[in-house]
Amino acid sequence: MKKLVLSACLAFTAALPLTASAQSATYPTQPIKMLIGFAAGGPTDVIGRILAQHMTATMGQSVVVENRTGANSLIATREVAKAKPDGYTVLFASLSHNVNRLLLNEKAEYEPLGSFAPVSLVANLPLVVVTAYDAPYKTLQDLIAAAKSKPEAVSYGSAGNGGSAHLAGALMATMTDTKMVHVPFRGNAPALTEVMAGRVSFMFYPMIGIAGHVADKRLRVLAVGSSKPMPDFPGVPTMDASGFPDFEQTAPWVGMLAPAGTPKAIVDQLNAALKKALAQPEIIKRMKDLGASPIGDTPEEFRAFLVKDSERWARVIKASGIKAD
Repeated sequence: MKKLVLSACLAFTAALPLTASAQSATYPTQPIKMLIGFAAGGPTDVIGRILAQHMTATMGQSVVVENRTGANSLIATREVAKAKPDGYTVLFASLSHNVNRLLLNEKAEYEPLGSFAPVSLVANLPLVVVTAYDAPYKTLQDLIAAAKSKPEAVSYGSAGNGGSAHLAGALMATMTDTKMVHVPFRGNAPALTEVMAGRVSFMFYPMIGIAGHVADKRLRVLAVGSSKPMPDFPGVPTMDASGFPDFEQTAPWVGMLAPAGTPKAIVDQLNAALKKALAQPEIIKRMKDLGASPIGDTPEEFRAFLVKDSERWARVIKASGIKAD
């Protein structure tokens, strides 16, 4: 009789689902999906794929990038927010993570922190302020003076409403108490074309891909959005030196999040794999080539960053009257 009871207990125990601690102890046992809300080939996608490749070797399971494009990453974000919190579906997020929620409110259908477990801030991608080479603005101060002297005479381009270039331009207008006209385009490339043609006054642009235009005297770089001068643009001042302190903190960022409720041990394992990748010399070089500054912090530090990031852009969005499309 005792043997029958013991056998029944063992059978019942085997049928129980694994506890969170047991799951994390064996994690990962299958491929991990890394969802990216932007098209292949963009900075967020390229950085995500670089890291996924290294994490695959570290974790012993494939980290597979899947692009879920649309609505400024909203589709991918919603999918991960609703995913099972087992560490097998993660989000490689960007600045839009906070901004979409600020612009759409409840229609976003997720909470930037409440719906997610932060893993790590991966990198930021400082922007540079560019204008046509033959524009009347030779310095950032010239541009601001023109905006002050004639409201709405100065325009700035972006890759779309609520994107990093739009927010950076709106922040600069707010900090200088000027009125500038935002001109959104369907991507950075067409916006830059209009800036070079002089039909749009300036724009904030990723540092990668403009060196040739600068050398050909089609573009002039007025300031760089990094904390230190950029070797690629010798003699160009930082935003801080141009009178905009701490502007580098507004740089577009990329980071990893898991669904809320993911066991801490699994979050820590993902964090360790990311930080190991970011410490590799070849990855540091590839990041630099993309204009990205590697970071790699703790889940707690990333959470604190997301809170400050949301507060900052909430102030800018309110002051500038930015609305969702």
